[in-house]
Amino acid sequence: MLTQTTTRVLEPSDLDAALAVLDREPVANAFVTARVQVAGLDPWRLGGEMWGWYEDGMLASLCYAGANLVPICATPRAIRGFADRARRAGRRCSSIVGPAESTAQLWRLLEPSWGPAREVRAQQPLMVTDRLPDDIVPDPYVRRVRKDEMETIMPACVAMFTEEVGVSPLAGDGGLLYQARVAELVGSGRSFARLDRDGKVVFKAEIGAATSQACQIQGVWVAPEYRGRGIAAPGMAAVLRYALADIAPVASLYVNDFNTAARAAYRRVGFREVGAFMSVLF
Repeated sequence: MLTQTTTRVLEPSDLDAALAVLDREPVANAFVTARVQVAGLDPWRLGGEMWGWYEDGMLASLCYAGANLVPICATPRAIRGFADRARRAGRRCSSIVGPAESTAQLWRLLEPSWGPAREVRAQQPLMVTDRLPDDIVPDPYVRRVRKDEMETIMPACVAMFTEEVGVSPLAGDGGLLYQARVAELVGSGRSFARLDRDGKVVFKAEIGAATSQACQIQGVWVAPEYRGRGIAAPGMAAVLRYALADIAPVASLYVNDFNTAARAAYRRVGFREVGAFMSVLF
């Protein structure tokens, strides 16, 4: 019996309690919820540990500790507990990401021992929509990427990741993990693209996380030579049509606050800001 306040690594038997916490904020937690629903809480299958914060014997907050460190429904006291555990374990993640307020507090506590960060993105608007736009026709040429098109989509995915994160996903393991992730999205029908006549990717996006309540669109990219031609909004409308019809009743995404062109395109498609994320990149 856990009394007072404490953190511990959750076990498979804690799954229902963890899902109840995740379910409090289905949009913001979509990425972690999707992983937990597929993999459970076994660290090997989940790709990391799920830390739980208990108050008076009840699971109150979570923190996913894998390739990313993600505070979930975290109270200030929970964040202090997670920071203590993270300091003791040492940094194993490539980023801290989550709701802006709790992530900022977590980073303030960890920066003295984990810093400096390569980059801090303090305000990344979280945007959602549950309907298609009335005034934008979805691009009819945006379609699901086929399993035999991995060689076609992969260079665009690498370009997007490198441009967005500032490092290549091919570093370290030669891109094996990243290629497996792209293949997973293609195989599950959640990778979308428009190709030109030469078979080159003009626009692409993925539905990176999917639960029954919400999905998260990510990896939105327009080939540099096609930018400024009004491709992004109809392309996003097409992806949104697939998302709302086939995946979940609500679609979300988060975007860098300095990416004014992308934010404008998302607003045109009907996305509205409902909060903010923060990312600390190492």
